[in-house]
Amino acid sequence: MQVLLLHADLDREGDPGKGEHAAGDGRRGHEVRRLSPIRHARELGFEVDAIRQLLSLSDDPNRCCGEVHDITKAYLAEVKDRIARLTALRDELESMVACDNRRISECRIIEVLADHGQCQHCQH
Repeated sequence: MQVLLLHADLDREGDPGKGEHAAGDGRRGHEVRRLSPIRHARELGFEVDAIRQLLSLSDDPNRCCGEVHDITKAYLAEVKDRIARLTALRDELESMVACDNRRISECRIIEVLADHGQCQHCQH
């Protein structure tokens, strides 16, 4: 929403760098340039706190990027964990729907839902 509002403000005020708005445009240009990495980081699924840290670190271009690497590596571990859990969930659901649609009393889906111990994958 803020991205849209900022773009709307720019459209109302005209082209940045021209006319009476030129004095504040250096800061505005900086803010606009920061929106792209924020949007891309959100699209990648980074949490807001991680994005804040990454932006703060990017303010010092001569700094070692070890902290950036650590933040991203931790997020990658979370993504891999989610993928593993979703893969196990998918496999379990595929196993459950292999039911041959006889009677409810023989339905694999109902059996597994009633008894978690019958799950083939404990990670979901």
